[in-house]
Amino acid sequence: MSLLQDPQTQAAIIVVAIMLLIAFPVHEFSHALAAFRLGDATAKMFGRLSLNPIVHFDPVGGVLLAISFIGSAGAFGFGWPTPVNPMNLEGGRRGDAIVAAAGPISNLVLAIAGAIPLRYFINNQNLISEAPILGLVLQQFVVINLILMVFNLIPIPPLDGSKVLFALVDRRTEYQIRPFLEQYGMLLLLLLILSSFFTGGESILGRVLSPIVQGIYGFLVGT
Repeated sequence: MSLLQDPQTQAAIIVVAIMLLIAFPVHEFSHALAAFRLGDATAKMFGRLSLNPIVHFDPVGGVLLAISFIGSAGAFGFGWPTPVNPMNLEGGRRGDAIVAAAGPISNLVLAIAGAIPLRYFINNQNLISEAPILGLVLQQFVVINLILMVFNLIPIPPLDGSKVLFALVDRRTEYQIRPFLEQYGMLLLLLLILSSFFTGGESILGRVLSPIVQGIYGFLVGT
């Protein structure tokens, strides 16, 4: 059996297409919509207040998603960051946190939307035998959205969770930790992701995220 004939690979290809055409645009659109609702029209002026996947697509991020997910190495990919001017947002740091959280929340909503038919699918053995690829697509769609939600909520810049963190801590603490995290955040993330090369097994990031994703997945699908 060739790689393309493998049901797991076929399902992964379908899910990557769905993610690039739906999930990523929804994620970035959610940032743009939250910012617009809170008084900042920057994303709208750049044409990003849209569900059109073309305006949100980052070729490098799309390739990373395809390689990592189809290759069973996780699910890491990035879209073009949605432009937001925090100075225009109502609520100051709170508004900035709401805009940041809107993206991961949209991934949770998509995961729930996929989990509803998946639950029904799991409880009907006839469907599993009749449409195995559909079951795999639903399963992987839910999982990848949960991974993207949890990953983006990591409180390290440039991820969305960092802005949520900065809004939750007091001003003094923010001034102490923000410059360091913004300067070295990307390097820290890369070390966490690539730590598997040094440990010889699952990365540190994977060890932290996997139990969380599995727990939420089990709750949503009832397994």
